Amino acid sequence: MFEEATYLAPIAQDADGEVVVQLSRSHPGFADPDYRARRNAIAALATAYVPGDPIPAAEYTPAEHEVWRIVSGELDIKHRKYAVRAYLDGKERLGLPGDRVPQLEEVSAWLEPLTGFRYLPAAGLVPLRDFYGTLADSRFHSTQYIRHHTVPLYTPEPDVVHEVIGHANALANERFAALYRLAGGAARRVESAEALEFVSKIFWFTMEFGVMAEDGEPKAYGAGILSSYGEIEEFRGMDIRPLDLAAMGATTYDITKYQDVLFLAESMDQLEDVVGGFWASCDDDSIAALAARR
Repeated sequence: MFEEATYLAPIAQDADGEVVVQLSRSHPGFADPDYRARRNAIAALATAYVPGDPIPAAEYTPAEHEVWRIVSGELDIKHRKYAVRAYLDGKERLGLPGDRVPQLEEVSAWLEPLTGFRYLPAAGLVPLRDFYGTLADSRFHSTQYIRHHTVPLYTPEPDVVHEVIGHANALANERFAALYRLAGGAARRVESAEALEFVSKIFWFTMEFGVMAEDGEPKAYGAGILSSYGEIEEFRGMDIRPLDLAAMGATTYDITKYQDVLFLAESMDQLEDVVGGFWASCDDDSIAALAARR
């Protein structure tokens, strides 16, 4: 099972103290020494980050900007058809560039006046409670690297396309931003690992892979769908079930393939009432009672 805080490429240090990103053999960039060096250098920026300082800039190459341009353009077309209005509202307000990879510090400067959110750089694994907990402070951990140029429309892990196009556009909408903050408060409030996992699963099936009824058809608001060129075309054919906290908290998922079970909110009001209400008040006892229903 995958939580948003668990990145697929662990970070280590070699004998000389250099930051090394451990890519799997199946990763598109595994055999590309230049890409691996870039990944190591970008991860090192995050490990050297001092909270409160400006986020170190990743000097993106022309090839990396081209990947962003391709993906951004293709997703823009699909968003007009498949994204909920609240996400499109945030996207219009934020105004991300389509021709280059924006720096996280730039995104923070554009986003903060809109909803108070800022980004924090992540080199790799962020402890689950830290990742979700900082949402309560209007902070979002993000990677800075971008997918391999040979497969611009695919990534085996959450890259800056996912973190910014997927999440920042949602975070630029006040109603979505409020839900992120409530999720962070819930993650800080619960005590057991089981309760924290339940909170994270609700996040997965909503802010990552949530769908909503709009104009008589399912539209996407989850960042995982809205940042995936392939999945955004396929989600309507999945097993779409009614919004149900107990069911979401008990459903397992596999990030190596498209999500085959999704949960549909009938409206933004319902999402706020059911999911926002849960995150606003849940504790270990109430989560245990919900889990027992399954």
